[in-house]
Amino acid sequence: MYWTRRDLKIRAKNVLRTSYWKAFLVSLVLAVVSGGVSSCSYNSGGSTSMSLPGFSGGMGDVSDGAGLAIILIIAFLAVVIGLVALAFNIFVVSPLKVSVQQYFKQAAQDDVNMNYLVYSFTKGNYFAIVKGMFWSGLLNFLWFLLLIIPGIVKSYAYSMTPYILADNPGIGMKRAVDLSNQMTSGQKWKMFVLDLSFIGWFILGTIALGIGVLFVLPYYNSTKAELYLVLRRQALHDGLSSSAELNLPYV
Repeated sequence: MYWTRRDLKIRAKNVLRTSYWKAFLVSLVLAVVSGGVSSCSYNSGGSTSMSLPGFSGGMGDVSDGAGLAIILIIAFLAVVIGLVALAFNIFVVSPLKVSVQQYFKQAAQDDVNMNYLVYSFTKGNYFAIVKGMFWSGLLNFLWFLLLIIPGIVKSYAYSMTPYILADNPGIGMKRAVDLSNQMTSGQKWKMFVLDLSFIGWFILGTIALGIGVLFVLPYYNSTKAELYLVLRRQALHDGLSSSAELNLPYV
């Protein structure tokens, strides 16, 4: 099915014309939870130094054993913090992303309801979505371990997985990733160019103390949801999936 950036953006703007601030709040929640919004405050006056015992210029000389113990403690804390951050991303951020995609997908179909923010966390959806997003992320990570370019290509191949899981959390993690891969076959370059078309907006948002990016996110998320709807229609037309598999009314 043929699609253009212009058509997707026009449809996205039409949706946002009556629901922009809801879309803004939904995008803001994901940005805050995922750490996309960082503090704009910083200390630019004077210099701050920190010294550790056991190192030159520190608070005094102590044995090498004490210095090694401090290094081990810091390393241990770093590992713990890393594991906590990873768990938070798997069990909170990833399902929230699916909820956000569900909101924008449904909004594109005239169903504007902010209750979709808890869609992934409801009984019967949560663990299936967590597994699907984890599988997609793991595969993409392994591709990035090989080379950067294949990793980027596969990130586009798997990018429809959150939308597919939003349609049917019970579709299965492997099937969700495989279907996303099939949907995006022959579309990845156009999808990449679509993302590039937003660079100017994001640069302007970054210049505005970074806060301006938040106001661009609803436009970007809405456009990507329109893209999924196009690719989904094509998948149904080509027999790659079915209305029953995606929990859709018969098409």
